[in-house]
Amino acid sequence: RFSYCGFFVSGCLLALGQGARRFHVAAALNAKAKVAMSHFEPNSYINYDKLRSNIDIVRKRLNRPLTLSEKIVYGHLDDPAGQEIVRGRTYLRLRPDRVAMQDATAQMAMLQFISSGLPKVAVPSTIHCDHLIEAQIGGAQDLQRAKEVNHEVYNFLASAGAKYGVGFWKPGSGIIHQIILENYAYPGVMLIGTDSHTPNGGGLGCICIGVGGADAVDVMAGIPWELKCPNVIGVKLTGTLAGWTSPKDVILKVAGILTVKGGTGAIVEYHGPGVDSISCTGMATICNMGAEIGATTSVFPFNHRMKTYLEKTGRGEIAALANENQDLLVPDSGCNYDQIIEINLSELKPHINGPFTPDLAHPVSDIGSVAEKNGWPLDVKVGLIGSCTNSSYEDMGRAASLAKQALDKGLKCKAQFTVTPGSEQIRATIERDGFAKVLRDVGGVVLANACGPCIGQWDRRDIKKGEKNTIVTSFNRNFTARNDANPATHAFVTSPEPLPSQPPTERSLNWCRPQEMSFLPVTLTQVRTPTMETTLRTSDAAGPWLKFRGHLDNISNNLLIGAVNIENDAVNKIRNLLTGEFGGVPDVARHYKKHNVSWVVVGDENYGEGSSREHAALEPRHLGGRAIIVKSFARIHETNLKKQGLLPLTFSNPADYDKICPDDKISIVGLKSLAPGKPLKAVIKHSDGSSETIELNHTFNETQIEWFQAGSALNRMKELQKCA
Repeated sequence: RFSYCGFFVSGCLLALGQGARRFHVAAALNAKAKVAMSHFEPNSYINYDKLRSNIDIVRKRLNRPLTLSEKIVYGHLDDPAGQEIVRGRTYLRLRPDRVAMQDATAQMAMLQFISSGLPKVAVPSTIHCDHLIEAQIGGAQDLQRAKEVNHEVYNFLASAGAKYGVGFWKPGSGIIHQIILENYAYPGVMLIGTDSHTPNGGGLGCICIGVGGADAVDVMAGIPWELKCPNVIGVKLTGTLAGWTSPKDVILKVAGILTVKGGTGAIVEYHGPGVDSISCTGMATICNMGAEIGATTSVFPFNHRMKTYLEKTGRGEIAALANENQDLLVPDSGCNYDQIIEINLSELKPHINGPFTPDLAHPVSDIGSVAEKNGWPLDVKVGLIGSCTNSSYEDMGRAASLAKQALDKGLKCKAQFTVTPGSEQIRATIERDGFAKVLRDVGGVVLANACGPCIGQWDRRDIKKGEKNTIVTSFNRNFTARNDANPATHAFVTSPEPLPSQPPTERSLNWCRPQEMSFLPVTLTQVRTPTMETTLRTSDAAGPWLKFRGHLDNISNNLLIGAVNIENDAVNKIRNLLTGEFGGVPDVARHYKKHNVSWVVVGDENYGEGSSREHAALEPRHLGGRAIIVKSFARIHETNLKKQGLLPLTFSNPADYDKICPDDKISIVGLKSLAPGKPLKAVIKHSDGSSETIELNHTFNETQIEWFQAGSALNRMKELQKCA
């Protein structure tokens, strides 16, 4: 299910000359350090010596102990001796070790890489076909249907991989993050991936960061990759996980504390004596869902749990090498964190979070009374186990254990029940060990090894759209309409076995939900013409939109279609201020573009939260958008916008957001002298003829200003190639 084609590795060669004598010297010098990064890359080696050298340089410069995340991040600096390093302020230029792409985002990423004109990727890179498989009947049938429906996409990705040296994992091989954990992740690696939940690898001591395709192109092209120097949030774990409490409950608790934006601009670093009570795949679950608090990534220190996992997945040499270099893979004693959260695992209770937001945390023991109080439907229509968050062998085993207890009591599931293995290796193993049979016997359906319902790839037919209902999942996100395109579905995220005490009874299968939340409106405003209105969150462009991820004009028909217009409280219905008529956001934007009218988005807090954030930058760029003006940005999206030549700006005074009216005209002043740290002005002209000026901040550095001036980062890359 995997192929590697003409892999190109950019590395350092010892300049020792030719001849047998010199060859033997080189072999002797390198004998100890040569451990391959993976079974699939036998000539690409783990380089802890380079990591150590960089860390030593930075530690002497900063003259203080380093956190684990600082060690790995600063250990990958392009210029450790000269790079300015200030947490939360400076931009770092980094050299990640590898790139991973899922099939939906890989389409645009590979098209951009092809446009760069380079012959091969400069670092080990892989494509994973996991997003385009729709859950409908069952694993085998759904996989076959996906191969037929997505034949053109799979052929493009496979052939592009073969030509440019990118590893290709076929549909059915598994979910990208589980494949990475099983085959490519190792303690101390820095990996970037074109998916929000790339931080899953932090469970194996990696710094794995979700990015947009343009960032992946930088790394694949051998260009230093930019990242704003992260703050570090420390989560100290004490006590021991026990009873029904699972690793998922740790991140559900943290999400309740930090909210969906509390981790923005920071790496969450777990440490403390409680870490050793969590399995490697459990740590991966925690890191995976760290994306829901806006964190850059999350990471755990190397320990015996990781060593065991590496050995069990056939990577004993890596385990031994990591063990020898353990001092690089744990935080320094006395290191400082920007914020500390303490959780006693012995006191932690099972949690269930939702609906409509993953940070609304409730102990499982309270959820029934909360739901009854709020009048929500109490019967669970579907339970769904799997996704990249909870699809490991351990997760399957815990679910199967619970299912067996139910069968032993003579019970079967009244509600629908689906299981998604994380990889073909896991699927084959749960079949071998009888777990799959138990799960089917209790009433479950084993789906294909793919993302499926977690990202909206679910052909759900048991309810009608608009019908109020409840589902409970072990997924990571539960935003409105995320899983089944039904805005009335109340989705909750929890662990695969959310029970408060004893084995299940019939009544305990009827879970329910806490308080509903509403989204704030976002204003989409034209430049030098009046305004349109939209929503806070970028669209989770999955489901039917996935097939257009490589077709920019078609995917742009998804532009802000989930937006609520502040003028009429309607979704995807805004006034065309050239015609006076109402229409969908993409239609109005296309009309403005046709008539050479530029427009900007005016938004509230945490703009860009959700999935498909690179496409959420490509779409307004394609349809004539020029700037995004908001109170604050969610992680990744601000950089996505810069890469595509748009202006991401924030209000110097957040109260200025309220000064903009639906029929205003906006002019952004000072772009000719755009410079790092220098604010811009926006002149707001009201319909009554009056005007006022507000100040806007930006975070552009000199390199990013060059992207803007060239029209996009890719355009700038081409300019530099011509000059070379």
